[in-house]
Amino acid sequence: MRRFLEPLVQLAAPAILVVAVGIGSTLVSSANEIYFLNALVSVAIVVAIYVFIGNSGVLSFGQISFVAVGAFTAGVMTIPLESKTGVLPQLFPILRDHTVGNLVSLLLGAAAGGLFALIVGLPLMRLSGLAAGIATFAVLEVTHNILREWTRIGPGATTLSLVPETTGARQATIGALVVIAAAFAYQRSRFGRRLRASREDPAAARGVGVGVHRERLWAFTVSGALAGFAGALLVHLLGSITTEQVYLELTFLTLAMLVIGGLTSLWGAVVGALVVSALDSFLIEAEQGVGIGFTLDLPAGTRLILLGAIMALMLILRPNGLTGGREFSLRFVR
Repeated sequence: MRRFLEPLVQLAAPAILVVAVGIGSTLVSSANEIYFLNALVSVAIVVAIYVFIGNSGVLSFGQISFVAVGAFTAGVMTIPLESKTGVLPQLFPILRDHTVGNLVSLLLGAAAGGLFALIVGLPLMRLSGLAAGIATFAVLEVTHNILREWTRIGPGATTLSLVPETTGARQATIGALVVIAAAFAYQRSRFGRRLRASREDPAAARGVGVGVHRERLWAFTVSGALAGFAGALLVHLLGSITTEQVYLELTFLTLAMLVIGGLTSLWGAVVGALVVSALDSFLIEAEQGVGIGFTLDLPAGTRLILLGAIMALMLILRPNGLTGGREFSLRFVR
């Protein structure tokens, strides 16, 4: 009985947290609702990143490039046709002359992210350590510059606007749950088990027949697809987006969430995303002045400094994160 109950608890715990946040977003004012929805989308992004980094042990700075590709794909394809021909006249005809609905755009974002991850992962997944980090950061930089400069596929350096704002409480909650379920299914599959074996001891994994390059490529592709899906949720939440919003700051913020929560567990990814999202939302308010018995008015840019300091302290004092890098279990309850 315990054999079947333990996986159920591991999946249910993060799902319950997400549902609680989704319900909470409907109980607060419209001004505060955006913070709850941002937290849910952050969960989707961080869990997508965890699928590769957490299971493979290979640090990647390039996962946000798949978020960007998914966001711009979904955004461009859902702008109303009568507006698109006026505001984005330089698009390729297949992009300019067609528009799709909300659900199809989410699937297109996932497909674009997964395909892009597969293409760039074929050569990169043979790398490890510092080389992998530098190469994936190069992917982020290349993607950013292509999206910023190539007006045949998007708005270029200007803002992609007029995107339907369809990511409300229900879509954000369901979207985060879909990503969590996919990540859980992957890590419980034989592909996830083989990849974690290569994370612990690559030489021993190769010795028993595990194709490390192939397993990393599978995870990189799945992570890219989930990140593209999360990017589509993001653009439909904001209604407009620029290339800077899916670049260095989001890369740092989501990695901080993963590290603070616990790099090697799904539970840690969800907890880290929610905790850091709450702290980040408070610091955003504090930079504009917030009353907490007294007026707290922090200088602009303080939030990133504090988040960076917290991540550094976490790596020094508790390198396995708030959850210890472990999944939620019945032992925690007892």
